Amino acid sequence: MTTPPRWNGRFDPASSDRGLGALPEVRVPVSRRPDEASARTGAGRGQGKGRRGPADPVRALMHHHHDLCARAVDPLEIAAGLEVHGVTDRTAARFRHRDVFSLAEELYARVPRAEEPAPPVAPAPGRALAARMALGALWLLPGALCVATASAVLRVDAIRKDATVGFAVGAGGAALTVIALWLCLRRGPLRVHGSGRGGRIAYALGAGWLFGYAAVGDWLLTGLLDGRRPYEAVPVTQAAVLLALAVAPAAWCARWFAVRARRRLAVSRGLEEFAAGVRPLSAGVVTAFVCGLAALVLAARLAVPGSPPVATLPSMAEAAVVALCALLFLARLLAVHGFRKAALIGTAVACAVQAAALATAAAARLPGAAPLGAPVARLTAAQGTAAIPAAACGAAALALLIYAFGALCRASAHGGPGARTARTAPATSTAPNRAP
Repeated sequence: MTTPPRWNGRFDPASSDRGLGALPEVRVPVSRRPDEASARTGAGRGQGKGRRGPADPVRALMHHHHDLCARAVDPLEIAAGLEVHGVTDRTAARFRHRDVFSLAEELYARVPRAEEPAPPVAPAPGRALAARMALGALWLLPGALCVATASAVLRVDAIRKDATVGFAVGAGGAALTVIALWLCLRRGPLRVHGSGRGGRIAYALGAGWLFGYAAVGDWLLTGLLDGRRPYEAVPVTQAAVLLALAVAPAAWCARWFAVRARRRLAVSRGLEEFAAGVRPLSAGVVTAFVCGLAALVLAARLAVPGSPPVATLPSMAEAAVVALCALLFLARLLAVHGFRKAALIGTAVACAVQAAALATAAAARLPGAAPLGAPVARLTAAQGTAAIPAAACGAAALALLIYAFGALCRASAHGGPGARTARTAPATSTAPNRAP
């Protein structure tokens, strides 16, 4: 009979091997990643003493956001959708991931696709170049048609002295310009995805009011304040030309911003990193568009006979048109990236201010109601009637600009249609399942 070894305060490997030599080898299960060790062993990252958690905490998140993950065409859409539901990098750490993008990659890999999209066919180099040239020509079409129409109308009025012929030419050219503008808004970077019929009608009404006020608003306001005056066609024609010419830089700036923000989303490894990279892009695209408008003001002066000389400073009427262009551009940029409600509110505020100015000026003509129109009368007496649309559109554009600097820095604004539709979905709990 073998006597077991006695403990003498020191470990004897030889005696230990003799005593345990008959025991079978025990294999300890190892997790796929070091930070996903079993909760019972306490070796997982963030697992404290006595803490129990699920072996697969991501499974609960898969069930909560299954539709988003199944419809996504790449992990970036899932990351953008998770951000909409309030998942941050700190929340992703509870799921044992360093950031939201890493968590989205795992969800994309584990959730089967609802419908596997067909691989995109790369167009031939010649066809892609032709498509880009056609799209660029479409952006230039509204400005070219408007300049041609304005030149034709002014020449007909100067030669034939017939208002009927000039009106017919102007109406035809205006119809063609509106059709070209509609095509630009239905194709390319200015297209708004997912806007219903009600949204399109609201956009059309808001833009129609702003365009209508630019055409006859100052004339109506002058008539209500000081009596009827002859209609001045040159400032209105210059405003129409400037608005039409602004379509091309607006489309180019919108495409430039979308492409570079998407690239930034692909290389970013965190929401804060992505936001820090997109902020300069947001400031750059707005600055580029405003600088383009300054150049277009000079082009409109050269295209419309009777405009102020090129060397003179911009007038209040030109400032009002520039503010209107900036407002429409910011509203369209927000709508394209999914913030349609903010775009509608911005345009609605400008329309309401202009309508209030006309209403108070009309009410001031009633007996005893003269104080109602005093603010509008003082402002127009000091700066002209164009100060009303300049203030209305400028204030609305500034509010949208402040909102855009925060909204366009979100990953959900650039994650594709799936992330935009996720913004309207009800938020669900994203906390990991704590059941044992």
